[in-house]
Amino acid sequence: MSQYLFKQSFSADPSLSDKLFDLMEVTFPGLSSLAECARKLGASWETASTPFMRFHDYIAITHVGVLEIPMQIMGQRFTVGGVHGVATRAEFHRRGYYREVMKEVLEYCDRIYETLVLTTLQPEFYLPFGFRVVEEHIFKVKCNSTGSTDSFRTMDFTDTKDYTLLHRLLETRAPVSNIVGVVKEKPVFCVNEGSRPLYYAEDLDLIACLEIEDTRLHLFDLVTTQICPLKNILAKIPQPIEEVVIYFSPELLDVKDVETFVHALDETVLMVRGKFAAEGEKFMLPRSARC
Repeated sequence: MSQYLFKQSFSADPSLSDKLFDLMEVTFPGLSSLAECARKLGASWETASTPFMRFHDYIAITHVGVLEIPMQIMGQRFTVGGVHGVATRAEFHRRGYYREVMKEVLEYCDRIYETLVLTTLQPEFYLPFGFRVVEEHIFKVKCNSTGSTDSFRTMDFTDTKDYTLLHRLLETRAPVSNIVGVVKEKPVFCVNEGSRPLYYAEDLDLIACLEIEDTRLHLFDLVTTQICPLKNILAKIPQPIEEVVIYFSPELLDVKDVETFVHALDETVLMVRGKFAAEGEKFMLPRSARC
């Protein structure tokens, strides 16, 4: 008999998925559509997440999920546990259910992972469980790029070639930073980025998660087997760029005169539990890896 009361298995009980997303849609409207988008990209929530769920009359009332995130931290490879999808139905708040489930989650995770991470708008919910806030930074570089060729194209995942390309690069990617980067991870990337435009430069064999706002380039992630200098990326953008805002530590981009600013991405903070060698360094967990 399992020692865990709340640990569930999507493969053992296929009905769990519908029960979970009923809860998720109440708590995080729109998350179901993001998960469906990731599923179409071949990276389903159900194959990646271990769910811990409490039920009342067959309705899921509390959920905490655990993912595995392969990361590079200060030059070393680690498998980190990602806590995500934390939710309790409003009518069941303040009954101790979340505390019960989280206690079991941590007993489970402490046997497997030295480090747990999560990102949240409400850090006060996690402080009692040994999580701590870790400061993050963005990086700004002034430039005077006029570009030369329009070499990035928007990927189309109804095309088998682009679908295959995405999986190949996610499986073989280099970490975008050796301070904090992610390797060989698909589900979190596909949930976070799969509904946004992704851009591919064939000569660099590089997928970029980027946005352009007037003459400012926002660079969120690069999926490639070898990180190239920033100037190579700028050369693929035909319009003038005067400033690049980088949402990860840019030490591999061969840039100078970088300004660093404390930043909370989308007002969320990074929290960790256990060892975290990059604590005190200037970095950001990429948007594509936040859970």
